[in-house]
Amino acid sequence: MEDAAARLARDPRYIALVRKRGRFTIILTVIMLIAYFGFILTIAFDKALLSTSISGGATSWGIPVGLGVIALAILLTGLYVWRANRDFDPVIDALRAEERA
Repeated sequence: MEDAAARLARDPRYIALVRKRGRFTIILTVIMLIAYFGFILTIAFDKALLSTSISGGATSWGIPVGLGVIALAILLTGLYVWRANRDFDPVIDALRAEERA
């Protein structure tokens, strides 16, 4: 088992996969952190901005913006799953098939 793991770690396709997936997850993480902390910092330092009423009604801008942050998290998760299914999983499946053979 240890020998198989060492071979996998040296495989150029595996190395490329790890790098590509790592870059992609870092980009998604940074996008989510900017959105989340931007929302939280806006609440902390400019409450009036998000407490402004939408067209004079009872709902403030904080509600749709907060829901937007949640929707962004769901969207980014879906994007990762789509990309993993399309790009990452076939490489992993091919490496597993070669190891079994």
